[in-house]
Amino acid sequence: MSLKNRCDFVLLFDVKNGNPNGDPDAGNLPRLDAETGHGLVTDVCLKRKVRNYVGLKRGEQPPYEIYVKERAVLNEQHERAYEGIGKADLLKGDDRKRKGGHAVDDARKWMCRNFFDVRTFGAVMSTGINCGQVRGPVQLTFARSVSPVVALEHSITRMAVATKADAEKQQGDNRTMGRKFTIPYGLYRAHGFVSAHLARQTGFGEDDLSLLWESLACMFDHDRSAARGEMSTRGLYVFHHESELGDAPAHRLFDLVRVRQNDESTPARSFSDFTVAVPPLGKLPDYPRVTLDRIVG
Repeated sequence: MSLKNRCDFVLLFDVKNGNPNGDPDAGNLPRLDAETGHGLVTDVCLKRKVRNYVGLKRGEQPPYEIYVKERAVLNEQHERAYEGIGKADLLKGDDRKRKGGHAVDDARKWMCRNFFDVRTFGAVMSTGINCGQVRGPVQLTFARSVSPVVALEHSITRMAVATKADAEKQQGDNRTMGRKFTIPYGLYRAHGFVSAHLARQTGFGEDDLSLLWESLACMFDHDRSAARGEMSTRGLYVFHHESELGDAPAHRLFDLVRVRQNDESTPARSFSDFTVAVPPLGKLPDYPRVTLDRIVG
């Protein structure tokens, strides 16, 4: 069933003694706003976790395959699209780049039907074998911590080496040194948007939307690592509009969900150090055509 209504949502998640999103250009340091000290997590990072959850949940089977995943060869997926629509002959010859001609639109629709992340987040599929471009109905902002965070640096040792030559250099001592970065605690907030208009173009439907909410609620439970051992979704608040184009500005709805640190004179170290104030569930008095739903929180 296709979407009939716009949705906006607020996502709250936290990290304890971990690194939610390291910056590879900064030695994997947690991402920070240099001016304010607030922590940052990119939208790409959050989408990756949604993709991973959907892949686990649905077993990487159509119509829930994942287009952007580890070790994926994207042009091979594009070839599958032309095979799927019976136009593989358009790709024959030495120069296959930008091939497709009049069949590009059909190939794009095939990709939307079969790949969850294409019809959800969109994709640029015009590099190499051309399957067009898709503007996804679901978009996420960067997540920002509610309070400033501090990045701690830890020295670590490994009681082993990779090669025998390394062992000989160490002269009997196999310890090697390294660094790990963590945040003691951070509560992060991100905003998201679901466009019914764009959903109609990609085929993103009510079942996909339900799977998206489930993914945002459960994605951290299946993403554990030494750097992300304690990450949890703490709140997921969804504003449902009655119309396709929406019945209230998103920024005003987001302002209704207020998160504050109880005592700013001491560093926050748990979710209980914060208070989340949310309007009563149901239709909003100031915006009677918008309904607030709480999925987590």
